[in-house]
Amino acid sequence: MKKFKIVALAFLLAGSITSCKEDLNVANPNQPSSPALKTESGLVAFGQGFYITGFRDVKFYDGVPGYFWSGAIGNHELMGDVIGTDIANVFINQIGAPDQITLDDGTILLNPNSPNKQIDFIRISSNINSAGSQNSTYYEWAYMYNMNNAANTLLSNVDAVTFTGDAATKKGVLKAWGYWWKGFAYARIGSMYYAGVINDLANGEVLNGTNGKYVSKEAIIAESNRNLDEAAKILGTLTVNADYTATLQGLIPSFNRVGKGGVLTPVMWQRNISTLKARNILVNTPVSTMTAAQWTEILTLTNSGILASDFVFTGRSNANGDFLSPTVGTVSGKTTGANNTYKITERLIQDFKAGDKRLTNNFRQRTSAYIGETSRGNSFFTRWELINRGAAGSEGEAGVITYSSLNPGGYELFLASSYEENQLMKAEALIYTGNTEGGLALIDEVRQAQGAGIAAVAGTGLSLAAAKEELRKERRVGLLFRALAFYDARRWGVLETGRTGAVALSRTGVVSTNATINYNFLDYWDVPDNEIVYNPPAEGSAPTKNPK
Repeated sequence: MKKFKIVALAFLLAGSITSCKEDLNVANPNQPSSPALKTESGLVAFGQGFYITGFRDVKFYDGVPGYFWSGAIGNHELMGDVIGTDIANVFINQIGAPDQITLDDGTILLNPNSPNKQIDFIRISSNINSAGSQNSTYYEWAYMYNMNNAANTLLSNVDAVTFTGDAATKKGVLKAWGYWWKGFAYARIGSMYYAGVINDLANGEVLNGTNGKYVSKEAIIAESNRNLDEAAKILGTLTVNADYTATLQGLIPSFNRVGKGGVLTPVMWQRNISTLKARNILVNTPVSTMTAAQWTEILTLTNSGILASDFVFTGRSNANGDFLSPTVGTVSGKTTGANNTYKITERLIQDFKAGDKRLTNNFRQRTSAYIGETSRGNSFFTRWELINRGAAGSEGEAGVITYSSLNPGGYELFLASSYEENQLMKAEALIYTGNTEGGLALIDEVRQAQGAGIAAVAGTGLSLAAAKEELRKERRVGLLFRALAFYDARRWGVLETGRTGAVALSRTGVVSTNATINYNFLDYWDVPDNEIVYNPPAEGSAPTKNPK
């Protein structure tokens, strides 16, 4: 390719990439006039290919962090301090290294790149075009603009296709699919980068499929909501019939239609949209500046959000690793066991309450602490490891959530929003608007649903500060590996103020229980230099570099 420009980053496999003909047959969105996109079956197969377009295929790839759900999302969980690593590929050890940790005896563990901070390191060594595949900030941007381009391609072709049966319903499902994933992609871009590009044209309809007009992260989130609203409007016109079901089954691979994954009815899908829109507000607004109107909007959206019985968008592995590898396709898989890419942090473990079965069913202490390569970080030292609940004899207690299974299809990955997230967002809005008991009851509800087995906190007379602490802990534990921990640290001010009373290990394994961690991570990443070099900002563009 001559240029890197965002939409031209979509490299897809032509034809089937799996052993199952009906699953993940992918056409190339860089050829929007392809004959495969002019038939009903071809367009549906192309829509199913979004799972590859948006989550597996970009120009660069590093086999250690992995694809989107283990690599790009790994960055989130590293900065959210639920995992750590001393692996240097794509500088992931630097991405998750705080500025410093002060141990109980006063010893200070500095960022190994000191005096440079994470922000400096990203801008000096990582986010530069010459770094190529080693630019950690590139991946989420590239994957999500791949997704957006594929959705644009589908939407630009759907009206020209002749459909059998209930054509209006089939077209509606496909259009809702396209707008849903555009909304998803823009949500991730606007929640991670300081600016972005809005593009509704498929590659080939405009020179290089993009433009140089960058807009603010706020405008990107507004564009996410606009696309989600468009999907919801279409879904409001649809009813479930045989053609609706068949089309959505054609779009969602069979191995993703199990457990909480399945064929969503239009109203279920609309509730998924409401929950994702609530997330767009919550994770992009510091809690200190949240207005009463925003809390009210979150309550309105979550009251219309995902129910416990609803299907949601999930991902599963299969034996071939067509979408996700059973062992390395997710952050969970790459954290399982004693010698994996990622390590469970002490700060995650300390956020479990005493007696929580989610802890005892999913984690165990190592025979000796993991210290690893001490020149590569200051926060990954740990006494804990994640258990593979797919292993014989390690199944754990029935009714308790499983955080890891390395069996094909054993681990359920939530691709977008979930019932637990919806309830905890509602709980937070209630707590911050004076209904502390109502919020605590929802926290209890989530814990019960996940089999935590701990005493209820509602009705125990907790103070407002104590209720907020219950919420903080539950979001880290109940939403583990759902790429929300970094967003929470950002909006709660932890990136700036740090964490006190933290559990941390010295480089010889001595345990501190009252350590102070100063993170100072960049809250929103600059637009990747891989993009800027080949697609420079046009006149009137918003700033592409975070002023921090």
